[in-house]
Amino acid sequence: MKLYGYWRSSAAYRVRIALHLKMLEFENIAVHLVKNGGEQHQSQYSELNPSELVPTLVDDDLVLNQSLAIIDYIDSAYPKPALYPSALKERVKAQALALDIACEIHPVNNLRIQQYLVNEAGLSEQNKLAWCHHWMNNGFLALEKKLQQSAGRFCYGDSVSVADICLIPQVYNANRINLDMSAFPIINRIALHCNSLPAFQLALPENQPDAAC
Repeated sequence: MKLYGYWRSSAAYRVRIALHLKMLEFENIAVHLVKNGGEQHQSQYSELNPSELVPTLVDDDLVLNQSLAIIDYIDSAYPKPALYPSALKERVKAQALALDIACEIHPVNNLRIQQYLVNEAGLSEQNKLAWCHHWMNNGFLALEKKLQQSAGRFCYGDSVSVADICLIPQVYNANRINLDMSAFPIINRIALHCNSLPAFQLALPENQPDAAC
């Protein structure tokens, strides 16, 4: 199994967490999103993933992009430990939390969006950061309210799920850009707990072979 990713990519980070939770061996292949104009745009990678985004998972003859599709595949192909609750209504609620993060919070700090804001829209670095803070804060405020109803030790009850897998990379990003997280005690508590677990530690950006290359 091969995972093409970048150490700071939130989406690749999610998949690494899932793979480590399943204790699956995989080859981590770095695709540097900044060096040489972005290695994701080079033909060797774009032929594998025409979207020119990371991650891409290769498992035998399967080539799959989109982090949540990859996580669903991993969970179906390697069922234990489960990354979703077993009961249907609980499963879709955990999935909705994951989508809140992956679809509503994550895109605003995606690298290509950040680059567009500066290079095409003409925002200064300070204004770009303020824009990111505004939208990330809005997303976390809504998520915090939802977690008041669902959280135990994790985002949904007392078992790790896809929601936690999506949450931790976004908390990492928020801390990296110095977003004030003091208004989100439940999110902070869950993040602290998750980051104490071996699978999450192994997936940390700083623990990847291509970190800071």
